[in-house]
Amino acid sequence: MAQAFRLPMGGRIDRSKPIRFTFDGRMIDGFTGDTVASALLANGVHLVGRSFKYHRPRGILSHGSDEPSALLSVDRGPGRVDPNNRASVVEARDGLKIVSQNRWPSLAFDVGAVNDLLSPVFVAGFYYKTFMWPRSFWDKVYEPVIRAAAGLGVAPQVADPDRYANRHAHCDVLVVGAGPAGLAAALAAAETGKRVIVADEQAEPGGALLHQPDALIDGRGAEAWRAAAIGELDARENVVLLPRTTVFGYYNHNHVAMVERVADHRSDAPAGTPRERLWQVRAAEVVLATGSHERPLVFADNDRPGVMLAESVRVFINRYGVAPGRRTVFATSGASAYVAAADAKAAGIDVALVDIREERECGPEAAWLRAAGVDVLTGHTIVGTQGRKRVEGLVVAPLSNGGVGARRVIACDCVGMSGGWTPAVHLFSQSRGKLAFDAALDAFVPGVSAQAERSAGAASGIYDLAACLDSGFTAGTRAAGSSARRTFAASETRIGFKPARALPTDANPAKVRAFVDFQNDVTAKDLKLAMREGFESIEHVKRYTTTGMATDQGKTSNMNALGIVAEGLGRPLPSVGTTTFRPPYTPVTFGALVGPARHALFDPIRTTPIHEWAAEHGATFENVALWRRAWYFPRPGEDRQTAVARECRAVREGVGVFDGSTLGKIEVVGPDAAEFMNRLYVNAWIKLGVGRCRYGLMLKEDGYILDDGVVARLADDRFHVTTTTGRAPRVLAHMEDYLQTEWPELDVFLTSTTEQWAVIAVQGPKARETIAGLVAGIDLSNEAFPHMSVREGHICGAPCRLFRVSFTGDLGYEINVPSDYGRAVWEAVVEAGAPFGITPYGTETMHVLRAEKGYIIVGQETDGTVTPDDVGLAGMIARAKPDFVGKRSLARPDLLAAGRKQLVGLATSDPSLVLDEGAQIVADPNQPIPMTMLGHVTSSYFSPSCGRSIAMALVADGRALTGRTLHVTTPDGFTAVTVREPVFFDPDGSRVNA
Repeated sequence: MAQAFRLPMGGRIDRSKPIRFTFDGRMIDGFTGDTVASALLANGVHLVGRSFKYHRPRGILSHGSDEPSALLSVDRGPGRVDPNNRASVVEARDGLKIVSQNRWPSLAFDVGAVNDLLSPVFVAGFYYKTFMWPRSFWDKVYEPVIRAAAGLGVAPQVADPDRYANRHAHCDVLVVGAGPAGLAAALAAAETGKRVIVADEQAEPGGALLHQPDALIDGRGAEAWRAAAIGELDARENVVLLPRTTVFGYYNHNHVAMVERVADHRSDAPAGTPRERLWQVRAAEVVLATGSHERPLVFADNDRPGVMLAESVRVFINRYGVAPGRRTVFATSGASAYVAAADAKAAGIDVALVDIREERECGPEAAWLRAAGVDVLTGHTIVGTQGRKRVEGLVVAPLSNGGVGARRVIACDCVGMSGGWTPAVHLFSQSRGKLAFDAALDAFVPGVSAQAERSAGAASGIYDLAACLDSGFTAGTRAAGSSARRTFAASETRIGFKPARALPTDANPAKVRAFVDFQNDVTAKDLKLAMREGFESIEHVKRYTTTGMATDQGKTSNMNALGIVAEGLGRPLPSVGTTTFRPPYTPVTFGALVGPARHALFDPIRTTPIHEWAAEHGATFENVALWRRAWYFPRPGEDRQTAVARECRAVREGVGVFDGSTLGKIEVVGPDAAEFMNRLYVNAWIKLGVGRCRYGLMLKEDGYILDDGVVARLADDRFHVTTTTGRAPRVLAHMEDYLQTEWPELDVFLTSTTEQWAVIAVQGPKARETIAGLVAGIDLSNEAFPHMSVREGHICGAPCRLFRVSFTGDLGYEINVPSDYGRAVWEAVVEAGAPFGITPYGTETMHVLRAEKGYIIVGQETDGTVTPDDVGLAGMIARAKPDFVGKRSLARPDLLAAGRKQLVGLATSDPSLVLDEGAQIVADPNQPIPMTMLGHVTSSYFSPSCGRSIAMALVADGRALTGRTLHVTTPDGFTAVTVREPVFFDPDGSRVNA
């Protein structure tokens, strides 16, 4: 019978909208508003999975995000299969295909259950002791078996077809949690007019109010108060209310990360709707109203399907209209389970309650519940359960004189257990706040905050409804900078509990399996074994036993584990401490973290304003960092070598044009700009004249080369800095880091202008004649415009920064124009240079031309361990400067020691042989192996200008080996090379000043 456990009335589900989905092929009926967990329970399904280690039957333990056992694979359609979804969180909808996990061949008959019989072998840490001998077994037996057994679900096999969005937001007050305290905080903050964001992980705001139909707040029913509060928040333009949004990470400077579930609950989501949205919120103040988690009781076989948390039983009854069982026994050590039992009784369920506390410890709740017709046993312990795939009985016994009396079995098909409450302090701890232990609550609560944060309600250890509301309102007003106060009147909340570790039993403790971590099958005796074996740190115990390492991250297990360890060590619980709370608070999909950064956006392609022209003229492209750059321009019938040789000859004999727009460009502006540059680069900048350029070399703190580039001084307080293509973001970050953290007193502003300027390099003996007719307002003569100068004027009517610089060794100009003018100016230059045979050239030709002149490329002639002296640039260092980044490191003994690799040129004995870049260099190819490698080839090309191959290399004591013959590895063995100066063409540099 479908939904045999659905109550005839009640709940927040929409009974007018039935839905259907399958679980392991079985049709499950439910209603809109159900979770997968509530729908399964309504259909009498309690067995939903198998535990990780022992493959024991597992059911639904909780109603919320702390669920450790009911992990299911959810199929939402082609390509949309996700493992390890918590049944209590997944909203049920039509067409879902739900599949149980960690079982074979079926859930009811699982071969892996043999592990349960072998549990005496599979104790805590057994893998550390078992998989050590014999050594040969590791590769062939142990590792394959471990890998096959690892994990619970099956990872998706196809690409994720869904979209994921990413949003950044700012607010004055972020309220995390929309329970009573969170709503009160949001109302208080919103009244001040401040910008407020409220995020709650549930489908509806309200928290515990959603299953407390009889509660009263200020004379109104809880639902009426909740609806009014949400209505008021919705009506305010300064409030953003985000249901289905889990805050999973709290980082520095009140940077909070959260995931909004946008489409999974909808079968009618429009095409293109993102599945999830990652919010990154920067909040001036944060109010944490994250509530608390109920603790399970630790007793023998407490993991049977049908054994649940008491408050979850209440939630399924009141919120979903589901009876988890027809005969329910509540086992508790506190007062809140009495309320759950009363609600179950009112729903027509046969109820009994067992309390480990003595009658005198119980307070008025025992008499109150008995008056409602419930059988209440106080002073009783739970010593076990009966049943296999679903609980059939709870075994209890009275406690007297420190012992355990005669057993008694209470028949049942559901057990609601409650061992007290634990504030959800995860986000507070992530914020680096310090926890404090509250002995009265037997829990850690927020202590000293590290950021602009306030905890409220149950998250701060306040469980009474009226007090929760008061604390939330106060937190909200304080966060918003107000001092307003308000006192709420609310129904009495039955709170208070007696801390319970492992419950007393009459069985042999060495044989009792009382589970602490339900997913990882960690028992109380596993924790005790870890302590006997010398593990006393709670972090060590956690890793040795794997308790708290399940997907619920210890929400249901941590406090019980801490209590058991404290008892075992004979220490106060605070001295044991807690394990570290790390993000994420709950599991987060990779899709949400990646967001839109996938496919083309994962590795975006940047193109220059001249890219389309190059493509239209047959360019072959290469990827450089994120840029797509013209590699060479082949003509019909030309291969790369032929095309590059033609382009090289054109530049050396006439004129070539090159797209240099990808160079990083940074504007350094401010009264202290020169001082900033002086501290950042190895060379001097204070006296550089306006209108002059200088080649700048930048080091890291360790003295190694970070980047280089030409820098132009445009005014006393303004520099135009160029960087290498691939290191532009890194250099800007490097500059910002020093400006903000080391030299905040400097009045300087940094702006990336890489995309602002298109750069057209015109190089070759005919460069001046090519651009002369296009330039206005700039005298191009040698006297007025010498090499390493910059002038501002116009070209083709466009504003222009014209640099006279060269990376080829020939007369050259770099035309910087606003990007929108880039192609038009390029085409004008090409047209003007036609009488001189102007030739566009690409990066490969640029590399050959610069290598002929011995110019280095950072990242090719350097590898992160190269100093200025290593590449022959020690003369650039301004020794008289008091300091610059990396100066002190240059004095380290290892950077001054003999034998460092130095940049040299290599000439092959066979002029036509082009060496492989990266090839190793040795002194004697006949020396025995292992050979002593002297260095490696950094750049290697065939040079049309030299009529032979050329190469540069880093070689140990290379400059001292000038004229010596060394040997370089080739695919066929070795070839002889002669060490020489790295400048192969125009060694006196006369061509650049033509």
